[in-house]
Amino acid sequence: MTPAERLEILGPATIAAIHKRVAAAPPPSDALIEALRPILTNPAKPASGEQPTTAPAVRPIAA
Repeated sequence: MTPAERLEILGPATIAAIHKRVAAAPPPSDALIEALRPILTNPAKPASGEQPTTAPAVRPIAA
């Protein structure tokens, strides 16, 4: 979604309110960044090292 599409859907007042709340939020701690780093750098692989399982996109219809 482009910024223009978000603006069209949410409107300028909502976008301004979001920007205001984001600016007021404290920066994340170093511990939080380190905890999230494995997820953000490799989202398809859980931090525990286990391989994710995939399900079929469409389940077959029972006969």
